[in-house]
Amino acid sequence: MRGNTLYIVVPCYNEEEVLPETARRLGDKLKALMNAGKISPRSRVLFVNDGSKDQTWAVITRLHGENPLLCGADLSRNRGHQNALLAGLMAARDKADMVISMDADLQDDVDAADAMVDKYLAGADIVYGVRSSRKTDTFFKRTTAEAFYRLMDLLGAETVFNHADYRLMSRRALEGLAQFKEVNLFLRGIVPMIGYPCDTVEYERGERFAGQSKYPLKKMLSFALEGVTSLSVRPLRMITTLGFLVFFVSLVMIAYNVGRWATGNTVAGWASLSCSVWFIGGLILLSLGVIGEYLGKLYLESKGRPRFLIQEELGLDGETEKESLTDC
Repeated sequence: MRGNTLYIVVPCYNEEEVLPETARRLGDKLKALMNAGKISPRSRVLFVNDGSKDQTWAVITRLHGENPLLCGADLSRNRGHQNALLAGLMAARDKADMVISMDADLQDDVDAADAMVDKYLAGADIVYGVRSSRKTDTFFKRTTAEAFYRLMDLLGAETVFNHADYRLMSRRALEGLAQFKEVNLFLRGIVPMIGYPCDTVEYERGERFAGQSKYPLKKMLSFALEGVTSLSVRPLRMITTLGFLVFFVSLVMIAYNVGRWATGNTVAGWASLSCSVWFIGGLILLSLGVIGEYLGKLYLESKGRPRFLIQEELGLDGETEKESLTDC
């Protein structure tokens, strides 16, 4: 029989407004699952403070004092959502049999956790929370998000359509995740690479309960670029293809110009020359940019810097601990 200790990992960045309600709902969910006999009384909610500039860590500390089911981990500085999420997963993997990750804004349906736990108990190592629709999104966000998933598939990166970071992972899956050492994290693409038995649970995503979105358009575009360049080398191959295409066009233009010279029509048009220069120049700059993006990632990976540092933990071992932990 599989172990049934559950940890819910919640990365937090400037979430002081929503945390009390998030803690209440997740605490109630843990108690309901315990009363149903599905999870162990040792189950916990783990809030990971990602270097927040507001009172997020103070709120987490207070909530832990009020309810021992609520734990906390405080990162030494802001490391970004993916690193904060990974920090929580790695902190929980030795204590939990299964871990559910979700955002703090309560847009993910807390009740979908019941179905995730059921599928885990039935044998799944990874259970993806998949949005059943995008009715709550604006037209722009819906179209760009769906285009992103299709682009990832086109570029050879394996992702789960309409899945973000709401998922359940077993301890075995977390041990597999720990073997992926890259600094440039895109967990939506890394988790499917683990390859253990998986399943999905559909849910309706709601509106943010309080506070502001941490993913404006600029950050969403940066996140998409991170995902593409972290999971696929196909953009580099596309540059090679474009190089062959431009070379072929140049051969055609040489033949055309030789023909013009042979027939005495040697007057060159400035428009065609100008367009060619701009086109080739733009293509070169674009190619250098893509290559530079990959070189930058190689540079960061070669340094082997820690992906996060935890400076304080609350309640992960039943008491407050202050220590510095590094995940390389």
